[in-house]
Amino acid sequence: MTAEVRLRPEAERDVGEAAAWYEGQREGLGDEFLDELLNTLSIIAQHPNLYPVIHRQTHRALIRRFPFGVFYQVEGQQVAVLAVMHAKRHPRRWMGRL
Repeated sequence: MTAEVRLRPEAERDVGEAAAWYEGQREGLGDEFLDELLNTLSIIAQHPNLYPVIHRQTHRALIRRFPFGVFYQVEGQQVAVLAVMHAKRHPRRWMGRL
């Protein structure tokens, strides 16, 4: 069974900012970031508990090729994505979204 993955508004902003930054570095790189993110979200939908819990019930999946993590919680048959953040960001930033 596939879980429904929903990005919270803050996570959507994270994605938009990251994609825009990468696109500014090289044309097409923003799309490559989005493709890798979608691949990661697809894996999360198929196997929500695959990635480790790093704080309380919050999981973190690392995005291939990019130094970003997807922070999410499993809520029944749904997955709530709290943040999509660069690995060097302080954890308090996403923890404030709990």
